Amino acid sequence: MASHHTPTMKDVAREAGVSLGTVSKVINGIPVGESYKKRVEEAAEKLGYQVNIYAKGLKAQVNHFIILMMPTLRHPFFATLADSLAVELYKQGYRSFLTVTNYDPKTEEKCISMVRQNMASGIIALTYNPDLKVDETIPFVTIDRHCKAGVPCISSDNFGGGKLAAEKLIEKGCKKLLFMRIGSAVSSEVDKRSAGFEYACRLHNMDFDSIYLDDDDTEEPFYQYLKEHIKDGKPDFDGVFCNTDRLACLVRNRLEDEGIRVPEDVQIIGYDGMPDYITGKMLCSSIVQPIELIAQTAVTALLNSDKVVLPALMALPVHFAEGGTTKEG
Repeated sequence: MASHHTPTMKDVAREAGVSLGTVSKVINGIPVGESYKKRVEEAAEKLGYQVNIYAKGLKAQVNHFIILMMPTLRHPFFATLADSLAVELYKQGYRSFLTVTNYDPKTEEKCISMVRQNMASGIIALTYNPDLKVDETIPFVTIDRHCKAGVPCISSDNFGGGKLAAEKLIEKGCKKLLFMRIGSAVSSEVDKRSAGFEYACRLHNMDFDSIYLDDDDTEEPFYQYLKEHIKDGKPDFDGVFCNTDRLACLVRNRLEDEGIRVPEDVQIIGYDGMPDYITGKMLCSSIVQPIELIAQTAVTALLNSDKVVLPALMALPVHFAEGGTTKEG
């Protein structure tokens, strides 16, 4: 009959032919002779021994769990970001508690409480709660949204991305541009996408319109605008910048339903740089966020013991990528 015994440090010591203290030193990163270290590691691998980092953390009054606070995973950017953060934390010896808040402030407050109770070591959050109270002693980093003084905010260069989107559409021959945005009413770095776009349009004397909707609205006002601005099968705009790839795909589909060809008649650029999860191809032409770099920067900032040296905002570079909704070349 197969044994279901979970290997312990004593088992590893017996297998390696060393003392229990030597095994403890190896597991806790305390220097020992190289030959002893090798024997312990080989024994642990052979037995399938794994360190219980939760119990280890309780004993040392610290732990190695970080809370990842996401509003939803239905948006591909949030899902991809959560995955990248978990991978980066794992590389640094930490595990993740993923909390999907569904935009609920009380859920976010419970995450703060978990850190106060030493159930987690810190929080990386994409929060939609402008009134969230964070203790100064809690390691806390935000993505895209400023929380309070002393809390680092990690984001992509949203202003530069919006500016780049407008310049690409102009470079590709567009004569009348349109910006479409749907998002939270809570102020954030994401708002700078429209500011960068409009700045570039004014800089190049380009005619443009901007339409803004909140998350709680339907996309119907967008569709109504599109319909009203198509006369005799021809739109009076030929370039569209959407603040997310999701919206860019919705707009493309609606234009094609109206008989408008993309990119021949109207070129569209989104923001995020999300690939199709089946084919791996870009969903649309897009301003690509450096998601892995955002995750690396957020984790580094959270684990940095000297928060004084960290800037309030770290805006990371973006780039443009073709995805079939703009003319190549």
